[in-house]
Amino acid sequence: MDENYIEQQEEKNYSAHNIQVLEGLEAVRKRPSMYIGDTHVKGLHHLVSEVVDNSIDEALAGFCDHIDVTIGEGDVITVKDNGRGIPVDEHEKLHKSALEVVMTVLHAGGKFDKGSYKVSGGLHGVGVSCVNALSDHLRAEVRRGGKIYVQEYAKGKPLGDVKVVGECGTEHGTTITFHPDPTIFQTTVYDFSILSNRLRDLAYLNAGVTLTLTDERHPEPKEGEEEKPFEPRTETYYSSTGLDEFVAYIDGNKESLIKNVIHITSKKGDIPVEVAMTYNTSFNENIYSFVNNINTIEGGTHLTGFRRGLGSTLKKYAEDSKLLEKAKVEIKPEDFREGLTAVISVKVLEPQFEGQTKTKLGNTEVIGAVETSVREALTNFLEENPTEAKTIVEKVILAAQARHAAQTARARVQRKSPLAGGGLPGKLADCSSKDPAESELFLVEGDSAGGSAKQGRDRKFQAILPLRGKILNVERAMDHKVFESESVVTIFRALGVTIGTDEDPKEANLSKLRYHRIIIMTDADVDGAHIATLLMTFFFRRMRPIIENGYLYIATPPLYKAMKGSTQEYCWDDAQLRQFIEKYASGNEDQVKIQRYKGLGEMNPEQLWETTMDPENRILKRVHISDAAEADRIFSMLMGEDVEPRRKFIEDNATYATIDA
Repeated sequence: MDENYIEQQEEKNYSAHNIQVLEGLEAVRKRPSMYIGDTHVKGLHHLVSEVVDNSIDEALAGFCDHIDVTIGEGDVITVKDNGRGIPVDEHEKLHKSALEVVMTVLHAGGKFDKGSYKVSGGLHGVGVSCVNALSDHLRAEVRRGGKIYVQEYAKGKPLGDVKVVGECGTEHGTTITFHPDPTIFQTTVYDFSILSNRLRDLAYLNAGVTLTLTDERHPEPKEGEEEKPFEPRTETYYSSTGLDEFVAYIDGNKESLIKNVIHITSKKGDIPVEVAMTYNTSFNENIYSFVNNINTIEGGTHLTGFRRGLGSTLKKYAEDSKLLEKAKVEIKPEDFREGLTAVISVKVLEPQFEGQTKTKLGNTEVIGAVETSVREALTNFLEENPTEAKTIVEKVILAAQARHAAQTARARVQRKSPLAGGGLPGKLADCSSKDPAESELFLVEGDSAGGSAKQGRDRKFQAILPLRGKILNVERAMDHKVFESESVVTIFRALGVTIGTDEDPKEANLSKLRYHRIIIMTDADVDGAHIATLLMTFFFRRMRPIIENGYLYIATPPLYKAMKGSTQEYCWDDAQLRQFIEKYASGNEDQVKIQRYKGLGEMNPEQLWETTMDPENRILKRVHISDAAEADRIFSMLMGEDVEPRRKFIEDNATYATIDA
């Protein structure tokens, strides 16, 4: 009998005997961060990813093409798919429904049985049982074999047996509804944009699968506003071609260098490889890599294979076509990646993850698979598209010339001068502690605010760096211009950051980073927000590991100081101010006095310490990247050359700003 036919029948016969049990569920509630990363925003949203990943596994196996995610009232999440449905027959070893096994036993599922799934997503493989353990209530509904099966749970424990509650005809699939346990999580409020970004990525990574996200939460009307008719917000994510549309989306706010996205699909051995890439006129390299739909933010062997294939192919083409002869400049691997945007997606049967956050692929066999795929397809593209090939090579030559110009400028950042206190900038008021873990650096715009901050700080662990002059918009600047900027040089030297690692000569090296809290402290007005955005752009483009390691923060100074007699309070927003006025407005014995802080310099050192710098009272906002590709798109829009997308973004998102015609 045909082997392919037998394999297809085995896949269809997905039942209880396919479910393999590895270990129990006891530790999840005791140490949730070990399984989902943390118990704050990241971990909360990871719960949704774990459930959706199960549905995506069904899609990868060819049995699902529609996944609906709903945020209900009270932040109850529902994930519905049209896959085969989790098996409900009795598990041969545990003598209970396979559905209950999947939902209550850690590492129990079809993905551990190679006959059920070829590859599967999910970073840690903890699956839906982990979600169950960390939910105060979960309901699993399975539509399978013409019947609807339901089982409910509380904190991972079944509230009853699996029951048949109705008939479903030919409909099939699984619906998981859960609410995160508020005794576990610091917040249980879901962010629509975080879920939206994840589902959008999944749609691009899994062409042909439709995903929807619906928000049914009824917003509270703002004070003074009439309640409006409510309609749920729904977004649909679908890609017919996959990664080429992903790259086009990321680069939507950049000027393209070539007409079409280069799309590569191949299979080397058991490893399917998909790559999409294009070039733009920017000076940044943006490569996003995925393994089984997991965003491998630390890269790994698939990224190594891509870079090798790209560099060797472009260099050979440039040499064979004599395009390098007139350049008279040495070409290095990083020159081939300037202005490059690429997405790499591989499917690996048994991925091995390494690195600090376990998001670096370690499978060595992937290097050759990706390198060969890129080399073969890119060679064909260059030969068939000589005009675009020449444009790319000219961009590479320009990058090499700019790199040579930048070497001297970069040396200014890294050279230590005995006249500047071992390389530290003269304006830096350093802290006495030499322990980076307890030390923090405030980046303050201007000497006035810097003076107050220096006087008000705790000298033991707080350092102050006043930034003078214009903050460079690095989004539009070439390398040598970046390293010629006084503000850039000052920040690099103060932080102790150098440029270049073993893997990437352009990456920031944090091995000698002097502070683990870098705090942007600007005025609470439009100008201050602009400066903060310029600084965040600088860190995102030139020192992204600072953000990825959680070292970058935004200080939050108060907007008002409200006083009534001997009573005074600081207010960080208009709502707090209204509450103060409503509380103390009665009586005429004293006047309703309000001071609006237009700048940090208006505060004396004691006030600045009390409101913005004192760890006991201050509000710090940590800058994090939930989706690097989306962050890249937004920074390109906000800080790039094209005005219209930026204008629309401000109109849609600004709270107070108005834009004249």
